[in-house]
Amino acid sequence: MALMETFYLSHGAPTLAIDETVPARKFFQSWQHSVFKEKPSSILVISAHWETAQPTVNVVDRNDTIYDFYGFPKPLYQIKYTPPGAPKLARRVKELLMASGMDHVDEDKKRGLDHGAWVPLMFMYPEADIPVCQLSVQSDRDGTHHYNMGKALAPLREEGVLILGSGSAVHNLGSRLPHASPVPSWAMEFDNWLKDALIGGRYEDVNHYESKAPHPKMAHPWPDHFYPLHVAMGAAGEDSKARLVHGSWTDGTLSYASYQFTEPK
Repeated sequence: MALMETFYLSHGAPTLAIDETVPARKFFQSWQHSVFKEKPSSILVISAHWETAQPTVNVVDRNDTIYDFYGFPKPLYQIKYTPPGAPKLARRVKELLMASGMDHVDEDKKRGLDHGAWVPLMFMYPEADIPVCQLSVQSDRDGTHHYNMGKALAPLREEGVLILGSGSAVHNLGSRLPHASPVPSWAMEFDNWLKDALIGGRYEDVNHYESKAPHPKMAHPWPDHFYPLHVAMGAAGEDSKARLVHGSWTDGTLSYASYQFTEPK
């Protein structure tokens, strides 16, 4: 079954997994019922929380749960989400990236799923029965590099693979505000610019957001949470249509804006 869609998901803080007051939680819980009803053959997650010098895939038979955060409530460390690995998909990802001209793609044969993957997936696919593979980001590269990675991976959709970028549309941990604080103007301006650019099909502007967007360094002091968007965008194709599927905020400066990209039929 070919899939027409890719997604960029804003996963926010790890506490999404245990905090029922986070608005985005209901969005992820409604995934199979309201957002994406098709069951993929496997899932490829490009997570902000795996940064490597070279593109890297995890090649495992069973994914462990990685607790890549510190100082959070104990119940968060007791959650287990261990879907099957997708070694065949991992090697297919490597094949496609290298065929596109990338010199080197590494394999990690021990790594499981970081919280950028397992926190949203535990709500989206609580059965944990769909094979999952992760692909890393390269934060020392640019948006175009990641967009081109996505373009190379587009054939996976024809193979029934659901491609998910996982980050945050606005992600400035150093500027977080108390609960229920209003969203600062700089954060809202960036979030609105992103929505307008994506819905308007201005993907090249998003690739060069550092010079096109308002307040890019405030919205993303480090680009790790933004680059998964570029991969999802590229994998859907340059003629794809973007749609905002969820929007909410926590801590004033964490946007949960999430997007669906659909290739025209």
